[in-house]
Amino acid sequence: MHIRYLLALALLPQLVLADESETTPAPGAQCLVLPPVPIPEPSADERPLDLQQIKIVSDSSAAKMGDKASFQGDVTFSQGGRHIAADSAVLDQANERLDANGNLVFQDNMFTVTADSLSAEMRSNSAQLKGAQYWLHGQQIHGEAENLEITQDNNLHLSNTNFTTCPPGDSSWLLEAETIKIDSSEEWGELWDAKLKIGDVPVFYLPYMTIPVSEKRKSGFLFPYFSTSTTNGVEVATPYYWNIAPEYDLTFTPHYMSARGLFLKSEFRYLAGEAQQGQLNVEYLSNDDLVPNRADRYLYHWEHQGAIADNWRVLANFTDVSDNNYFNDLPSDVLRATDNQLSRIGEIAYFEDNWDMSARVQDIKVLGEEESPYQVMPQIGFNYRAPGFWQGLDFNLMGEASNFRHKEDQYATASRLHFEPSVSLPIHGPAGSLTSELKLLQTNYWQDTKNYTGTQPLDSSVSRTLPQVRIHGQINFERFTDYFDANYRQTLEPQFQYLYVGYEDQSNIGIYDTALLQEDYYGLFRDRRFSGLDRIADANQMTLGLTTRLFDDHNLERFKFSLGQIYYFEDSKVGITDPSRPNEIFKQENTSNSVLAAELNTQLYSDWFLSGAIQYDTKNRNNKKSEVTLDFRPGVNKLLQLSYRYVPDLVNSNTNESVNVSQTGLRTAWPINDNWYIVGNWYYDLNEKRSVETYTGFQYESCCWAVRLSYHYRIKTNYVDNLDPTFNDRELFESGFYLNFVIKGLGGSGPLGVSDMLNDGLFNYRKPLYLKN
Repeated sequence: MHIRYLLALALLPQLVLADESETTPAPGAQCLVLPPVPIPEPSADERPLDLQQIKIVSDSSAAKMGDKASFQGDVTFSQGGRHIAADSAVLDQANERLDANGNLVFQDNMFTVTADSLSAEMRSNSAQLKGAQYWLHGQQIHGEAENLEITQDNNLHLSNTNFTTCPPGDSSWLLEAETIKIDSSEEWGELWDAKLKIGDVPVFYLPYMTIPVSEKRKSGFLFPYFSTSTTNGVEVATPYYWNIAPEYDLTFTPHYMSARGLFLKSEFRYLAGEAQQGQLNVEYLSNDDLVPNRADRYLYHWEHQGAIADNWRVLANFTDVSDNNYFNDLPSDVLRATDNQLSRIGEIAYFEDNWDMSARVQDIKVLGEEESPYQVMPQIGFNYRAPGFWQGLDFNLMGEASNFRHKEDQYATASRLHFEPSVSLPIHGPAGSLTSELKLLQTNYWQDTKNYTGTQPLDSSVSRTLPQVRIHGQINFERFTDYFDANYRQTLEPQFQYLYVGYEDQSNIGIYDTALLQEDYYGLFRDRRFSGLDRIADANQMTLGLTTRLFDDHNLERFKFSLGQIYYFEDSKVGITDPSRPNEIFKQENTSNSVLAAELNTQLYSDWFLSGAIQYDTKNRNNKKSEVTLDFRPGVNKLLQLSYRYVPDLVNSNTNESVNVSQTGLRTAWPINDNWYIVGNWYYDLNEKRSVETYTGFQYESCCWAVRLSYHYRIKTNYVDNLDPTFNDRELFESGFYLNFVIKGLGGSGPLGVSDMLNDGLFNYRKPLYLKN
């Protein structure tokens, strides 16, 4: 016989350990550590009063009003989301005490505990469970305790206890402690007399430590980092995380390098209100043993971005380093060894539906370059858009006022004012599109040349007015067809562009922010040959292009090929001084057409993918640039990639010599089994007949721990050393071993993944464009 009691008593406190929505799931379903019984959820239609009532169900019971009530056989107590199941229980109503024994399970929405017995003091809102096993819901943490106490302030105290994130029966690691105290509000635990076991072998002892039981931040040491390399020697880094406040934190990393000394790094992050954030990095190495005069080396970096109200946006970015080779020699947290430009930008912008304006200052420091770019101090931009303002015509106005300054006196300084009104008539439909556009390019310069020492004369005042006409059209054809016994929808998309830009002699204008653009397929349809505004090339030309695609039955693109070329009716007469070759002037050659640009992306068969691009000079029969990549991707984290790239006439920034780059590469990522992965990269320079980069990484990852051992051999991008220009005793290649180790649940989460191993090198992994698995 089942007997139900509805009592308006509070049985046990609700212990809050973690916000389940904030936890990190296990990497796979096989890693989930689940409590032994399901967690009943209160029904959605229960009224608040129902959540305060206690429901008791048992096979039999005996009760005396105001005294004791005993329950026998499949006893269950429930109150809202809290539940107790036991073989027998006694409720002492006079002393407000509950005792339960036999197959005891206590659950709420945060954790589950099984125990030999339970004693609960309802007056003090506390409870003790003997011989307990516990599970934290939504996480992998579980363990045992000789005694588990739920205190009156909703905290958890465990004696002679342990915990792990490994599945039951897996003893990869276990943390034992004399006492664990878990603060339900802070969501962190304190451990006394803690001992870490790996494979049942004690490896580490701490008299006191703190651990997370959720993703909530807390101050403490993070996992150390170990490596050894031919350049820096043995490296050990021990980051310390300081949770200063909810809106501030700081990570301080002493990084010892046996060949150089103690490298100190710090990263301060902050939130400014609800919509702004930023960070400040400071790095310092005193008396570097491997550079002349044991010089001090440093970096400081600040970045900030966010919104002010609904319409305002702010952006700031500033980085500086002590010397050109800082990123080549030291493991910075800010930039990589391949980055040689330091941006210093400050910008504020205002946005409305049809217009926006911005103000910015900009300075770029180029490492290893003798000549530095101009500073923009400041630049005011304005854009206005009026789509369909009259008879289907669109009107746009772009305006810009810029002031250019240089750190060195021998360069000219200038102010530039530019207006660019345009009227266009766009016609779009499923069968194609036709856009006709008319622009007027008005630019005024005021140049200060009193300290200017260049050989090309500059005018103090210049007014340049250029008309531009652009007509771009595209037609879309499609048909259903089949190739290799598969059905496809094939498109044929021919397009053309006629471009006319008037001519003015612009050799009397300095070069402040302008450079030559690449001529890839999409670049053929630009209306400019140069970036910036200091040179606007005259044009009278027609661009013809063709794209064809194949879509499968699921409308996924399986093939794409594009081919295009520009045909010149007149030669361009506007040139630009190449900053790396100050004695040479670029001028469009007397040729009837541009390079022939082609791009290909296709799924060859099943899991094989091919992508490539080429720029071919049809007049001189020269390959101007090409690259091809072949991918085999049969599944998640499975990759075999072959690649080749060729770039002629690439200028060496140190020697100003022109070199041809011809490199081939092999990249692979493959799971050996469910836990082991291998990643390898190898790139070879065909001209120099030498390897430029080799990377091999082995990684083991289970539910509760992960380890990675990697080897890296790479060419270094050494620059002329501004610490001592005569110092040239730098290694051309660097090699080293690196070790990462993580125990999940002790403050470490997997940095380890196949994707970051693929990107750990000079050449980042890229899938073929536009194609999906």
